Amino acid sequence: MSQALKSSSEVKLEWDVSRPELFEENRVLPIMADMRRRQPVYYCPESAYGPYWSVTGYKEIVEVDTSHTIFSSEQSLGGIVIDDNIQNDAENNFHIPNFIAMDAPKHTDYRKSVQDIAAPPSIAALSDLIRERTATLLDSLPVGEDFDWVENVSIPLTTMMLATLFDFPFEDRHKLTRWSDVTTAEPGSGIIESQQQRIGELMECLEYFTKLWNERVNAPPAFNLISMLAHSPATRDMSPEAYLGNVLLLIVGGNDTTRNSMSGSINAMNLFPEQMNKLRSNPNLIDQMVAEIIRWQTPLAHMRRTAITDTILGGQAIKKGDKVVMWYAAGNRDETVFENPDVVDIERHNARRHVSFGFGIHRCMGMRLAELQLRILWEEILQRWHLIELRSEPKRLKSNFVNGYTEMMVRIRPTAS
Repeated sequence: MSQALKSSSEVKLEWDVSRPELFEENRVLPIMADMRRRQPVYYCPESAYGPYWSVTGYKEIVEVDTSHTIFSSEQSLGGIVIDDNIQNDAENNFHIPNFIAMDAPKHTDYRKSVQDIAAPPSIAALSDLIRERTATLLDSLPVGEDFDWVENVSIPLTTMMLATLFDFPFEDRHKLTRWSDVTTAEPGSGIIESQQQRIGELMECLEYFTKLWNERVNAPPAFNLISMLAHSPATRDMSPEAYLGNVLLLIVGGNDTTRNSMSGSINAMNLFPEQMNKLRSNPNLIDQMVAEIIRWQTPLAHMRRTAITDTILGGQAIKKGDKVVMWYAAGNRDETVFENPDVVDIERHNARRHVSFGFGIHRCMGMRLAELQLRILWEEILQRWHLIELRSEPKRLKSNFVNGYTEMMVRIRPTAS
């Protein structure tokens, strides 16, 4: 018989899984597993972000994600992250709306303006460029010496791809990485120290991208994200704040999923060496491995919605205006969907059922491009080396949103030893 549900009077501090240090210290998943077994829709009355509902069950996450007429993404109601103030700070008069924080039909119109960049023909056209860059970068790595995989592989590969999608000046592409990190970081995280610092750096981002907009709005339409925004009827009259918000959305969307999946794949193959052996024996498993890594890593730990009507979810009464947080990291470890979910299994038959890319109208636009980059990376790795060995415990990001790594020291082993 299952254990009794916890009442509100029995709330444990540990059940506030919004605390960023739980992710940094890699302690959050067992807590989420306990919540999922006992009460997959759970009300946390107090946190640094105010009261909120934690949704940790796979079925309930899918229900929220696909019920956009009940659970809103609108920026004016709080947006899509648990921290209301990240991109909407009334005290500092800082508002940067973006299309993922919109409901239909406005969301649909904005998304259409840029979605062709991630359509199958576009992705196919990028394949050779991705492979060329990946091969060149891997061939530059020191074999038999310790180096940081995050700094030397995951960040450069994703940043080069971002620069290509924006047609961003290649010599300044490091700015894209910094702006991505600043967008999602909390004050005191080690990335920024204050909200004022965030605002200052993002205003520099707006200034830079405004120059690019002005160049491209007066030029013929071209196949890059800035030109698409400048020439689309849905977005060409955006306010500067909306332009910044959508640029940052595209930067973060193109950066975090891919970067942290690349790093997570190295961690996974070290934690589960039998899977690495299996992959070496049968490289045709790479596509399946990519889906499994994205499930196991879950690069974005959560998405948030706001209830716009009273409703029932998982047997719990959700009130209009309540903050509802879908913990994708928990849904991807739901043992009722994924057998032995904490284990990496590159032959897992249903790995593609993961929730990492979301569902419904907000499903990740660039998911196929992220998968392609990870697949090509591992195709090129298998052609070169026997093993990429972890040299120490990876350092993780202090964030409840971006589930990622700040450092991963590795050493390449060219042959079996």
